Amino acid sequence: MNETSLKKSLSKLNLGGLRYFDSIGSTNDEALAWAAGGANDFSLVVADEQTQGRGRLDRKWFTPAGSALAFSLILRPSAPELPHLSRTVGLAALSAADSCLKLGLAPRIKWPNDILVNGKKTAGILVETVWAGDEADSLVVGMGMNVYKPSVPPMDSLHFPATSLENELGNEPPAREQILREILTAFLSWREKIGADELVQAWEEMLAFRGEQVQIQSGGGAHVTGRLDGLESDGSLRLRGEHDNSVIIRFGDVKLRPIA
Repeated sequence: MNETSLKKSLSKLNLGGLRYFDSIGSTNDEALAWAAGGANDFSLVVADEQTQGRGRLDRKWFTPAGSALAFSLILRPSAPELPHLSRTVGLAALSAADSCLKLGLAPRIKWPNDILVNGKKTAGILVETVWAGDEADSLVVGMGMNVYKPSVPPMDSLHFPATSLENELGNEPPAREQILREILTAFLSWREKIGADELVQAWEEMLAFRGEQVQIQSGGGAHVTGRLDGLESDGSLRLRGEHDNSVIIRFGDVKLRPIA
């Protein structure tokens, strides 16, 4: 992947702008600075390698050169989109999942922001906001997807089992530019439905561990256990507690694990 091949692959998409880097610290950091400086809606930052990539909970995201997809998309929400910004991570997750489906895989979304294939993490999403007072001026949607085998981190550094598209397909996947085009095309389609029930329903149907007992650990260390029931309209997770009570888990620093 290089700037020329990337521009050619994405030429039919109406990008607000494109910045490509052979190597960068973090695409999200670059996108946040660009957004604060007035980047257009649907501007894109892509890197072949990240040296300081990060996911949720300040975890490092492993992005060696030539092995993975690492990109950040800048969104400037329209007035109709503003009430539904909490669904953005689901929108991004569905877009990544759709690209996996087109490859013949069976992805699942581990709430709130990971894509699993065969129970192993293949992609992760980090959504960050640029604020203008109390209003969301723009969103940065960062995504990392393990494409080739070298993109999978060392076993001793993993918090959850990981895999790559190449591992799961059993052969070489399409070029990263092509996969990125599929993700962005799906993103544009799902974005039109961000305020519709259809998006939440599709997200819910894709949930990993649905109907299973799971444990949620919050940032404060508290644990909540219950059967994963589904989603609320804002994308919050709904569990069914031991007394058949409904437990709602809002977005935040949470860790979800199935209970064996």
